[in-house]
Amino acid sequence: MKLYYSPGACSLAAHIALRESGVTFDLEKVDLGQHKTASGGDYYRINPKGYVPTLKLDDGEVLSEAAVVLQYIADKKPESGLVPKPGTMERYRLMEWLTFISSEIHKTFTPFFHPEAGSKDAAKVQLAKRFDYVEKQLAEKPWLMGDTFTVADAYLFVVTNWTNIHEIDLSKWPKLKDFMARVKARQNVQEAMKAEGLIESS
Repeated sequence: MKLYYSPGACSLAAHIALRESGVTFDLEKVDLGQHKTASGGDYYRINPKGYVPTLKLDDGEVLSEAAVVLQYIADKKPESGLVPKPGTMERYRLMEWLTFISSEIHKTFTPFFHPEAGSKDAAKVQLAKRFDYVEKQLAEKPWLMGDTFTVADAYLFVVTNWTNIHEIDLSKWPKLKDFMARVKARQNVQEAMKAEGLIESS
């Protein structure tokens, strides 16, 4: 399978999931400004929505939307523990987290990337409320789902990492800060970030 990504975008969560799962994959960088792939292709022909992540499967099928792509990757290697088994209450809890991260944190960053979409100050107020909730959930456990790292943790890490770009101080949320440090310290996260040029290779 091939992941189409843009460095540091939400596609980084899928990139992390691919490395954590151990599945074989290829990467292709996308210039979202020009909608061109690294090989010179028209990205709209791969994903008419024009954004990342896009996962092209070995049979030619194409999947998009971060929450779906993350679950698909994890389900390819269930032994990785990145998602609970389908049909269990734990799986629905994971889906609950993915939806919350997507709609309440990820999308709230929109004004920072597209100023015409709304007020950054208003977005900061909303983000603070969402981070308050996450802080409470992380009070007694290392990961969102408990003791096991899942794709929800990868997704939360990636979107919350955008606070570094936009100078949003996380000191008010020490549990969230500790969570971010734990995720970043994972070898597969380091490798994904290095591959995308987000941190320097040692």
